Amino acid sequence: MVAADQAGKKPEAMTVPAGAAKGEDGSYSFTDAHGKKWIYRRTPFGVARIEDDGVPAEVGPKTDRWADVKATEDGDVIRFERPGPFGVYKWEHKKTELNEMELAVWDREKVREAKQD
Repeated sequence: MVAADQAGKKPEAMTVPAGAAKGEDGSYSFTDAHGKKWIYRRTPFGVARIEDDGVPAEVGPKTDRWADVKATEDGDVIRFERPGPFGVYKWEHKKTELNEMELAVWDREKVREAKQD
């Protein structure tokens, strides 16, 4: 009978609890009655809640943010490939027209080639 009562009800939207402390990045910190720490963030889809494990997201090994981009030389053109959610993205630019990211990827590829020789 409980299921029948709740069948027509929509779930309540999550809200930031009263007493939550607002952080510099716009998120909210809150400790519940059981001593569990939570982080609340407003998103375009509503409020999201994640457990606060005490480790800031920025801490940890820094990775090359363009590590998955590959570059190959073809005359005066550099061809780039990067995996994406709908397949591999491919594009090319002349060596003289590379942007900052493309230059970084191309420099990395040249160093890799030099190490292999």
